[in-house]
Amino acid sequence: MRVSFFGVRGSTPCACDSQRRYGGNTSSVVVEPAAGEPILLDLGTGARFFGLTRPPDVPLRATVLCSHLHWDHIQGLPFFGPALIAGSELTVYAPAQEDGRSVAVVFADLIRPPQFPIEVGMMPADLRFREATVGWMELAGARVRVGAVPHVGPTVGYRIEADGGAVAYVPDHQQPVDGSWDVADSVVELCAGADLLIHDAQYLPAEFERKRTWGHCTVDYALRVATAAGVRRLALFHHDPQRDDDALDEIARCAAAAGERVGVEVITAREGLRLTVAGAA
Repeated sequence: MRVSFFGVRGSTPCACDSQRRYGGNTSSVVVEPAAGEPILLDLGTGARFFGLTRPPDVPLRATVLCSHLHWDHIQGLPFFGPALIAGSELTVYAPAQEDGRSVAVVFADLIRPPQFPIEVGMMPADLRFREATVGWMELAGARVRVGAVPHVGPTVGYRIEADGGAVAYVPDHQQPVDGSWDVADSVVELCAGADLLIHDAQYLPAEFERKRTWGHCTVDYALRVATAAGVRRLALFHHDPQRDDDALDEIARCAAAAGERVGVEVITAREGLRLTVAGAA
């Protein structure tokens, strides 16, 4: 299966020359099994650029797996070209909310006047909103596991198995605030033995000390998750909006060296990166 990165930034989109090489769009990754329909991981502003790769006016059938409903993971939906084409069918999964609102109601509350010119129900595509419940589900060409992930508010991660390989997606992950390096069993199970883990790596240690309850983790903890779960390749993701390209270059260099010492290939996600995942040799 092919994995393409269209948005790798966390928290807020950034449009700065100093962030051009890694990109400033928020979370959007597309997984394409050899057979079956595309699977979109989150609907950040990067989703617009995936839409631009599609033939104009050609409907799309796809599944969208949202990790949670914070702005930076869903704000691309109104600008996603296929959602504006009659005949497109998009099934959008996201975790149920603690206040009892359905996923459909949350999107309807966000995409409507005065926040947006139209209501979500006025978009031409057939949008179907579903709750992502913990466990397995079958999609065209792939099996997907949903697992709980510690964050701020209801959050899940996803494991996609197709074509003999496995991709785990954990874009927002609260590192333990007590200073321990424990990893939640649900996260280890979700990521166990994955060929590729796409994981939150928003903070450096000093930043985490100031923002330890903000729902994210350090680059070091991302590598800790990778080693605890025995994954083959780790893609650092959800880069802090303050981080410029030069700083990410240095993080990439240090993280790759640290990963080599523990037997994990570490890469730093950037817009335009495309990987092929085919399973263990």
